[in-house]
Amino acid sequence: MINSNPIGLFDSGIGGTSIWKEIHQLMPYENTIYLADSKNAPYGQKTKDEIIALSIKNTEYLLNQNAKIIVVACNTATTNAIKELRTKFDVPFIGIEPAIKPAANNSRTQTIGILATKGTLNSELFNKTAEQFQETNIIEQVGYNLVKLIEEGEMYSEEMTSLLKTYLTPMIEANIDYLVLGCSHYPYLIPQIKEILPPHIKIIDSGEAVARQTYKVLEEKIGLNTAAGEHSTLFYTNSDPKVLKTILENKYPVIQKDF
Repeated sequence: MINSNPIGLFDSGIGGTSIWKEIHQLMPYENTIYLADSKNAPYGQKTKDEIIALSIKNTEYLLNQNAKIIVVACNTATTNAIKELRTKFDVPFIGIEPAIKPAANNSRTQTIGILATKGTLNSELFNKTAEQFQETNIIEQVGYNLVKLIEEGEMYSEEMTSLLKTYLTPMIEANIDYLVLGCSHYPYLIPQIKEILPPHIKIIDSGEAVARQTYKVLEEKIGLNTAAGEHSTLFYTNSDPKVLKTILENKYPVIQKDF
């Protein structure tokens, strides 16, 4: 079954491009549409109702572009709104949530760290998942201002380095052996995080798993676009496109549009 309609992705800004890259690498022939809702970033500081409303708005925009599947490339939106999205819309949704399970199952120290937004850590979905691993000491840390700095193009600033050291040092002292990145923006910080963490601490993000799940659902239910040749890759932002263009290495056009 071939389906050439695009895969739709949205995030509270540029961070979900880390998910898009994994999907594009796994399924290079698929058409994709990515929405960077940077005007409303970060979602992590908003109320549940606000996050649901923004997620509905983004989904409606992507469905109007004939998206065949929606990837909620935002941990905060997934953990706060995916239940409502699946109830409201008749289209498959792929969510992204912190990869607690592989970290907890493989931890030798029985202590793992989670760096995520306030919205994700406070969500019902996150806490239900965490409750399954009561024998594991889960150290939670809100990444205050990390998304803001990334969205402002200050990824390598002194402030970023200082914040990361402040957030990660207590985890190192608590003897974590896994760090779970609970926000799709955070994979872009991995080079700096590695400079702070001891080499034995493994870093886990959800990008590859989300790409595999997207492929599985398309193959089983919707249809893949297996035709080689030209494919469409569209990026939309409702804010200054400069940082999004930079994160994409200026390889793709970015359309600035209000949505």
